[in-house]
Amino acid sequence: MSQSYNRGLVEDFGRWREFSAGMWAWIFHKFTGWVLIGYLFTHIAVLSTATAGPETYTATIQGLEELFLVRVGEVGLLAVAVFHILNGVRLLFVDLGMGLESQDKSFYASLVVTAIIVLASVPTFMEGVF
Repeated sequence: MSQSYNRGLVEDFGRWREFSAGMWAWIFHKFTGWVLIGYLFTHIAVLSTATAGPETYTATIQGLEELFLVRVGEVGLLAVAVFHILNGVRLLFVDLGMGLESQDKSFYASLVVTAIIVLASVPTFMEGVF
């Protein structure tokens, strides 16, 4: 006899409160991975302007750097990359059997360290904007 489990409806937003830190870590890791893949394609598209000549590439880079939205996006990219790296290292240790009993704490630590690094870097990314 097969068993079934009622997982609820996707529309039941109250379920999100039941997620543990491990589930949030998994969701954030998958999300940041997809964002990094999306950035890779964007990065390749911008680099491909170099095939039209150095002037085109330089003009593209300078034009993008002048946009406030791009500067904010760079800060977001840093946040995504730092969290993905830190959470990946955390997962490596868990896979090796180290820190199994403190996974929640290490996930929260990766969030805090990510926030500190990103906040410390904001002045660098926003230099010349304000």
